[in-house]
Amino acid sequence: MRSMDTTPPGDTPAERFGALVRRLAEEAGYDLTPRAGGRKQLAIDTGMSTSAIGRMLDGQTLPTPSVYESIAKVLGVDVRTLLVEGGVISSDSWPEGAYWAVRSVTEQPQLSPEAAVAAWGITDPRIRQMLLNSIEQAIRLQHETDTGLGTASSGRP
Repeated sequence: MRSMDTTPPGDTPAERFGALVRRLAEEAGYDLTPRAGGRKQLAIDTGMSTSAIGRMLDGQTLPTPSVYESIAKVLGVDVRTLLVEGGVISSDSWPEGAYWAVRSVTEQPQLSPEAAVAAWGITDPRIRQMLLNSIEQAIRLQHETDTGLGTASSGRP
């Protein structure tokens, strides 16, 4: 019952998110007026159903987490902007610039062992060196396996 809800109208996360996506979609060229085809095209472009797009744009529901990235990509914003400005998370949850290297799995650049250790927050010099040595050894072994050098030295066929 809405009368028992202390959240002002238009101030729920779903409503804020829907309003943001609506604005961004219109700015991106989607015509969201009834029967214009914009909702259907947005659904196709994001991989969502037309009904899910409608519920999201109307502020009734938030999308499933698996589609935030595709929504952001289609609308030309980063996921952080989408989640923070849409009111899904606070800016304290994901401070600006804190995770600059976060990308989709398919867009990950080659990560150096040093960058991996730093990203994991390993600061103790002994632990860092142990982990770096292990990573470098694993990379060497994988290279030997990939090039066929590892089978002869291991004695396995």
